[in-house]
Amino acid sequence: MREMTRRTLIRAGAVGAALAAIPAGPASARDHKSAKKAASYRAEYHFTVPDQWKNDPQKPVWIDGEYHYYYLYNADYLAGGTTTGTAWRLATSTDLVSFRDRGIAVPKDTTPNGDVWSGSPVVDTDNTAGFGAGAVVVLATMEPDGTANTQAQYLWYSTDKGRTFKNHGTAPVVPNPGVKDFRDPKVIRDEERGRWVMTLAEQTKVGFYHSTNLKEWTYASGFVKEGIGVLECPDLFRIATADGTAKWVLAVSANGKASGLPNTYAYWTGEFDGAAFTPDAPDPQWLDHGFDWYGAVTFEKHATNGAVDPSVRYAIGWLNNWDYPNTTPTIDSDGFNGTDSIVREMTLRRAGSGTYYLASRPVQALDQHVSRRVELGDLTVDGQLVLDYTGTAYELTTEVTWDQLTGAGVQLRRSADGSRHIDAGVYGDYAFVNRRGAANPDTSGKWQESRTPFDASARKVTLRVLVDRTSVEVFFDDGRYTHSMEAFPYLADTRLALFTVDGTAVFRNTVIREFSV
Repeated sequence: MREMTRRTLIRAGAVGAALAAIPAGPASARDHKSAKKAASYRAEYHFTVPDQWKNDPQKPVWIDGEYHYYYLYNADYLAGGTTTGTAWRLATSTDLVSFRDRGIAVPKDTTPNGDVWSGSPVVDTDNTAGFGAGAVVVLATMEPDGTANTQAQYLWYSTDKGRTFKNHGTAPVVPNPGVKDFRDPKVIRDEERGRWVMTLAEQTKVGFYHSTNLKEWTYASGFVKEGIGVLECPDLFRIATADGTAKWVLAVSANGKASGLPNTYAYWTGEFDGAAFTPDAPDPQWLDHGFDWYGAVTFEKHATNGAVDPSVRYAIGWLNNWDYPNTTPTIDSDGFNGTDSIVREMTLRRAGSGTYYLASRPVQALDQHVSRRVELGDLTVDGQLVLDYTGTAYELTTEVTWDQLTGAGVQLRRSADGSRHIDAGVYGDYAFVNRRGAANPDTSGKWQESRTPFDASARKVTLRVLVDRTSVEVFFDDGRYTHSMEAFPYLADTRLALFTVDGTAVFRNTVIREFSV
């Protein structure tokens, strides 16, 4: 995906001014480092770019016991804005919670084709491309003259296990056929047919291509979907249910706002025959229903010995939106703009109606980074209960049960006087997250509350909420419906409350966990 073509840096606008006017409260730090951290908006346990700018994640690959996570990075962002272009920066991780920065892997502006956009790395185990067994090959979009009509796919390769890359000439391996928006190649290995498969975003179509050597590609078919904007960052993978039933999943980053749909990751379950995809239903499902989970990628779950789990797949998304990409307090407080979602584990499940869907939960390795655990047990609430807990970054889990009421939920990052907060819960026949009560990037006022269906007859709901300094991610029940969004609560807003509407509920097994990464 291309960076937004605008040169003006919006440092946070009214949001930044308002945040600056609110004291962060007394720091409990004993030294300068702790005091600086207390005044920071950098996430505590989410991945953030070290400096400057990041946007699209690139599919992580497994090399020598580590995930290699590449992402679009702009070292010139603070000086020149988003139009100064991106390179691929690398971070490595063994658990997808703690990451180590490795610097620039695929450089920008080192060929006549300019900067490097989204694409896909693959490990060429069998040396199909001729760069050596185990070489890492990247297919990525570049745009030589700066217009969408020249977008094409170029090849880069690494012979040092993905740390640095060289360009394979300056000609594209998939030239532009004379169309606008021709980008974001995603490459997978089709072991059954002994070849590579590429999905490519082409306006409102996903194109399918195949190759034996990663250098020469043949067009096979196209999957068209109108009504959800220009399709970006396509994805294709196979996943199995717990009983072994396997489905193919085709996905895209898309914008359904005009139709009242999300602006996140749309997906279809179906069948893939090596050349064409046939969906189970014409309309997509959405992996996230919040406002800020874009450019997402999914990737394999590996055991320590490298074996792949066919029933679990990981996913990570960019916690931002092209409607307001430069609106964040982290620019002024910490000199960067770029935070990712928590890595989530996805499983394939089947609803009672027979529909297959993807269910999400935070990556299990979070359990290994718990620094504090607060067990509150069962709490009965009739109206509102402000808890004796304060924090800016934590996880809250609880199961809410009731006999009769209209709504129930939690108030996150609540101010001392109760006037500011982010709400998450259920009301009638829908689940929701509402950020209107806190500073947030949406100055239009249109994108404040996200909603998903809820079966009120169940008279219970499980909430798993991840709160960090500039984000909230809520997983409802089994994780079929998740809501991820940015919010910028004042650093002094650290309270937490439970609430009900028109009735009493019990918040069972309520636990708060904090993390150290």
